[in-house]
Amino acid sequence: MKILVIEDEAALSQSIITYLKQENYLCEVANNFNTALEKVDSYDYDCILLDISLPDGNGLNILKNLKENNKTDGVIIISAKDSIDDKISGLQLGADDYIPKPFHLSELSARIAAVIRRRRFNGGNVLVFHEITIDTVAKTVIVHQQSVDLTRKEYDLLLYFAINKNRVLSKTAIAEHLSGENAEVYDNYDFIYAHIKNLKKKLIALGCNDYLKSVYGMGYKFEY
Repeated sequence: MKILVIEDEAALSQSIITYLKQENYLCEVANNFNTALEKVDSYDYDCILLDISLPDGNGLNILKNLKENNKTDGVIIISAKDSIDDKISGLQLGADDYIPKPFHLSELSARIAAVIRRRRFNGGNVLVFHEITIDTVAKTVIVHQQSVDLTRKEYDLLLYFAINKNRVLSKTAIAEHLSGENAEVYDNYDFIYAHIKNLKKKLIALGCNDYLKSVYGMGYKFEY
């Protein structure tokens, strides 16, 4: 799961990122309005933590941009402005939740999980695809009642494919999902091939059908 932290307070953003990484989220940060706008235009996120008061713009305009471009990223507003007007404006523009500063990181993490469940998993924690069961809270995968020993990247890859079942995902999109903005440093997509190969091998070894299909010249698709 990929999170974007839009927050100009360096100490706060760093503490959020450190905590969420321990929760196995892939995190990116934008400390000003222009950087945030560039990121939301270029990438998709499972959840965006959005500070309203940015040094070079109003965070509510980020929400307007997401709505205008029909983006489905979940959004939680984090702001020192505990104003009912700000809260109502943010929710009307499409935000999923609002948490005023200061807050406990454990509460923030719980709210992120709730937003992702609503946005991606129809409110539930468990995804079932024929013989595959994915528990998004325990972060486990079961095939034919047997646990699959996956690395974090392999788990993230399977979940990404499952969420986007029957959609062709480009190699660029997969690279960005697994590595975020660091995907640009790779000269090729060999690391994607390796993760997909290992994932397929582990699933098939437990009797799973091969749902991961290569689409020539385009990318990969989880056929369900």
